[in-house]
Amino acid sequence: QVQLVEAGGGLVQTGGSLRLSCVASGHSFSSYAMGWFRQAPGKEREFGASINSSGGLAYYADSVKGRFTISRDNAKNTVYLQMNSLKLEDMGVYYCAARTRSSVSSKRSDYAYWGQGTQVTVSS
Repeated sequence: QVQLVEAGGGLVQTGGSLRLSCVASGHSFSSYAMGWFRQAPGKEREFGASINSSGGLAYYADSVKGRFTISRDNAKNTVYLQMNSLKLEDMGVYYCAARTRSSVSSKRSDYAYWGQGTQVTVSS
């Protein structure tokens, strides 16, 4: 069993930045690919970014490419999401997820473990 705890959400103005973090419990973190998803009110949870187990490959949704950066520190069992140039449409609850395979994925169904989410609010 893997437990994921996100942190770093908050209120930011458009154009601003936030850095989310997600700490994972357990001893298998370095073998898992990780992802960040987000869910706006009334909408389905959507893919944002994924990183492979070694941290050498990242994959992004077109909506965040060039603005968000996913990274990980396997020694700290932590994955990060650096969000720059935030837009109103980036607002929502951000979820960290882990899949029990090493390769990146944008599919929700590929992820076995989920955090409780952290709220990101963007104001104009």
